[in-house]
Amino acid sequence: MQNDIIFCDRCGCELTSDSAHYFEDEYLCSDCLDDSTIVCSYCGERIWSDDNAGTMSMPLCDRCYDNHYTSCEDCGRIIHQDYANYYDDDDCPYCDNCFSHRNEGPIRDYSYKPDPEFYGEGDRYFGVELEIDEGGKIGDNAQALIDLANVLNEHIYIKSDGSLNDGMEIVTHPMTLDYHRSTMPWERLCGKAIHLRYKSHKTTTCGLHVHVNRTAFGETREEQDEAISRVLYFVEHHWAELLKFSRRTEYAMNKWAARYGYKHDPKEIMENAKKGGNGRYACVNITNWNTIEFRMFRGTLKANTIIATLELVDKVCDLALYLTDKEIANVSWTTFVKTLDATKHKELIAYLKERQLYVNEPVDYMEDD
Repeated sequence: MQNDIIFCDRCGCELTSDSAHYFEDEYLCSDCLDDSTIVCSYCGERIWSDDNAGTMSMPLCDRCYDNHYTSCEDCGRIIHQDYANYYDDDDCPYCDNCFSHRNEGPIRDYSYKPDPEFYGEGDRYFGVELEIDEGGKIGDNAQALIDLANVLNEHIYIKSDGSLNDGMEIVTHPMTLDYHRSTMPWERLCGKAIHLRYKSHKTTTCGLHVHVNRTAFGETREEQDEAISRVLYFVEHHWAELLKFSRRTEYAMNKWAARYGYKHDPKEIMENAKKGGNGRYACVNITNWNTIEFRMFRGTLKANTIIATLELVDKVCDLALYLTDKEIANVSWTTFVKTLDATKHKELIAYLKERQLYVNEPVDYMEDD
């Protein structure tokens, strides 16, 4: 080739053996190679630009598009097949955004955040995020759950969640503990989800997150942080018990709800939390402006486990509000359990017995779904 004269088959410029690029029976200069070909972002194979089955930002060869991708029926956006959404009566694929908003569909985008509706009388409100999986990200299923829960008021909405394999996230508006217990139809909602073949506990993906309004801890930011520091202290001080309560493994906890690290003083833990790199994936997420979020708990479709979790969070908030730093440091797990009220904390006491965190006596219970 050294003695042969080579010309670019596209622009006709003269090439050397070092500057010529041979692609599919054509010699190309570097400029024409860049202008006329592109590299598949999935497999790395070079193809003619005219054969690009993807986009300029995500070029794809025909084989990779056919095997791994599809296009949103509404907006035309190319999406991986694993992340395509479908309606029960429609075989067409939709991206998350179009799926959430097409005909005001019931499954909202993950970023959806409506103005909160507060239910119940009191100063402390709990918003629950319950992830359910393996039953499909199906609009009709979501609508069935919404219709059941929102008969009296708009109690819940449902969002898409990329951390789930084939499910969605049920989100409640803020409610007092009494409202969750007396009015929010948790028993029927969980039963309906099970009937629709969803799981929560029996997955590796689902969590049960509880938000508490920051104003429940004080009027000023300083007052709130002081009380919340005692929440963090209690969680760190009783990590072993709360890990067992959560039904999570240590690995899952480190991934989704990592601890900040034990210190001898609540304020030290708060300082560590503010400097820490956990972000929102912390046992108690303090990055939100209006709430703190307890992220430790594994998902469940047992209504009494949900109520028991809310009663636990409520009791921890009580201790953080009404005890001093020194007093909360002296609260052992045994002392904590002894302060529970048989009427006010009925589900919590029953659950602690199930988990052998109350007294060492056998109890009958059904495994979570």
